[in-house]
Amino acid sequence: SSRVQDQLRNTQQICHTYGAFAAILEGGSVVTWGVPNYGGDSSRVQNQLRNVQQISATGSAFAAILADRTVVTWGDPSAGGDSSRVQDQLRNVQQISATGSAFAAILADGSIVTWGASLGGGDSSQAHDQLKKVQQICATGFTFAAILADGSVVTWGDPNRGGDSSRVQDQLRNVHQICATAFAFAAILADGSVVTWG
Repeated sequence: SSRVQDQLRNTQQICHTYGAFAAILEGGSVVTWGVPNYGGDSSRVQNQLRNVQQISATGSAFAAILADRTVVTWGDPSAGGDSSRVQDQLRNVQQISATGSAFAAILADGSIVTWGASLGGGDSSQAHDQLKKVQQICATGFTFAAILADGSVVTWGDPNRGGDSSRVQDQLRNVHQICATAFAFAAILADGSVVTWG
């Protein structure tokens, strides 16, 4: 961080990939350092990184939500650093979650937009019709799980690492919270019981 040390003043948040850091400074500008292709080099998008509210990270890419609720990405293109395929959909973004190689953004209307590695959750097309009124998204290293407004859960990503919840789907009702390890999920239900899969 010696290269950027003099820029790191009034830091509000620091986020990291496996090889780089991104710091949001007071006023919403961003300073990055570390391995360039892991997000340590943000020069390609630096002029867009203004009024940044939140940064999320995969293993090698960053996604920043700006004050106007749009998104700027950088880092490894195959791990979410290139959002050009979905950029026009990234409006009114409320929250971004990440696996090790993909991002999932919740929009104001409760729909989601995903990008990054397909097997890492970047392709939600098979679950797209179910992904309405999403309240919260949790992620393992390879899979996403979304809690819907009715308390049900939708999963996608690597089926062997939590993306296939069919074995417990009938138990995933009135879910209040989901926690994750790198490979599995645990859902807390309204009655205090827990359902696990992955």
